[in-house]
Amino acid sequence: MRGGYRRPDPAPGAIPLAIVPVPDVLPLPTQRLAPLTTLRLGGPARRLVEATSADAVVDAVRAADASGEPLLVLGGGSNVVIADDGWPGTVVHVASTGREVHRRPDGSVLLTVEAGTDWDDVAAACVADGLGGLECLSGIPGRTGATPVQNVGAYGVEVADVLVDVDLYDRRTGAVRPHVPAAELGLGYRTSLLKGRDDAVVLRVRFALPGSGASAPVRYPELARTLGVQPGAQVPTAAAREAVLDLRRGKGMVLDAADHDTWSAGSFFTNPVLPEAEAPEGAPRWPAGPGLVKVPAAWLIEQAGFRRGHTGPGGRVALSGKHVLALTNRGEGTTADLLALAREVREGVRERWNVMLHPEPVLVGCTQ
Repeated sequence: MRGGYRRPDPAPGAIPLAIVPVPDVLPLPTQRLAPLTTLRLGGPARRLVEATSADAVVDAVRAADASGEPLLVLGGGSNVVIADDGWPGTVVHVASTGREVHRRPDGSVLLTVEAGTDWDDVAAACVADGLGGLECLSGIPGRTGATPVQNVGAYGVEVADVLVDVDLYDRRTGAVRPHVPAAELGLGYRTSLLKGRDDAVVLRVRFALPGSGASAPVRYPELARTLGVQPGAQVPTAAAREAVLDLRRGKGMVLDAADHDTWSAGSFFTNPVLPEAEAPEGAPRWPAGPGLVKVPAAWLIEQAGFRRGHTGPGGRVALSGKHVLALTNRGEGTTADLLALAREVREGVRERWNVMLHPEPVLVGCTQ
């Protein structure tokens, strides 16, 4: 491979790198960040480059670090809110793609995916190949490298269920750390030790998947009802994927450029985990550990008086007309507008329920 990054050896360890220019680092003709996010929001970067291979990502990051300028690594832009002022340094847009399938003697598969690969393309390919485990994560926008950072999850499944390890570039040491085990990433509900820090860049992700063609056990009641099965049942992966996509479309959670309800960062607030005694009376709840329950943020928002389509400043932003948990850009919005709407919702829930909601997307250059 070209440049300073070489594919890691199977054994864990750090590999020192040299800065070597590579042609896969491409300065882009525009510095606008809004088109690179699903919200279509965010000001310009001082410099914007696209890295189309893992070694190019490493070289671009190292070059920015050597110059001393601020660095933002951006993938699919689906879980990020960027300030109207933009970014005062370099943005590296990760566009490395590719996947490798290694079939094991027991019939399972080790799937290796480059960080810039579109996530739903991965989910679709797994279903086509008869691989289970990712079908309930279908339709989630973004790139594969972000999935362990956020511990992406939906419909009763999360990345932690199938994640084996990741390859990271460590900005502190200037070395690649191959095969960092999932157990070392601190994976939790929509979070990990990688979230909210900028010293580690995901280059590659590995998953262990069954090759039986059957889905993961259907745990989510809404999905089970849609499929006509009991919770815990398994179904063909293709059936689970189509059911998940139908449910997501009904909530405006599948990207569609013509539908402003999908101009969002997905669910804007995480479902709060509360001591069981503090959960609002009448609220749906699920066990979340000893003495703890998880309460749906959407229920809290609706019961605090917010309805689908509730508008923010000037009508430029609004709650989705399909799902109150998505904050959407109606076409002319700004990040400031979106954050004002988020504050209105958060304060309304706090006043009604004494529960503080927390944002799920990463906020860049701004605060809620």
